[in-house]
Amino acid sequence: MHSLFRASEMRETDILVRIKLLPFILLFTPLFISCTELSEYDSSQVRSSLNDSLIVTTESWDVEMILMQDGKNRLLIEGSYAINYQASGRKQTEIEGPVYVQIYDTLGAVETEAWSKRAIYLEERAEFELFDSVRVETITGNRLYSEYLKWTQDSDRITSPYFVTIITATDSISGSGFDGTTDLEDYVIERPSGRMMVD
Repeated sequence: MHSLFRASEMRETDILVRIKLLPFILLFTPLFISCTELSEYDSSQVRSSLNDSLIVTTESWDVEMILMQDGKNRLLIEGSYAINYQASGRKQTEIEGPVYVQIYDTLGAVETEAWSKRAIYLEERAEFELFDSVRVETITGNRLYSEYLKWTQDSDRITSPYFVTIITATDSISGSGFDGTTDLEDYVIERPSGRMMVD
């Protein structure tokens, strides 16, 4: 999986977060002065605290991010601003909107489009989360509306524990607990709250 960033302006900043480390230094300063060596456990705790406190961030404007799988485009996402955080155990990109998303089928054609006000990409889990006024449209005309939606790359499914409305050519259904394919042809709503037939 590869991700590409294109930005009209980019700035990279290294930030050393001292909040976690400061109480440790203040409380144990006499211990460092009076002892010549730390135990193996204390040394590993110091190394762990130092590693956890280093966060690398990259800011980008006018962002276009492409995820590829097996040499083919899998997802494209565009936003007005993004900040990428990389630290031990945390790699994520927060994208401010308006956010525009294209999901491609296995042949490389656009299958689904989505819009939202912001998004988060969780790199280690290969998941995109869309927030605030999420709207999804497929090439077959199916539409989905929600305040939150998650796309998981490995399963190629979209989910939401929150309220969603799906409109197809034949009906409209609303409810909570959505799980479905990205083309909105096969889905389950765990707690439906209304259905309307469309003529």
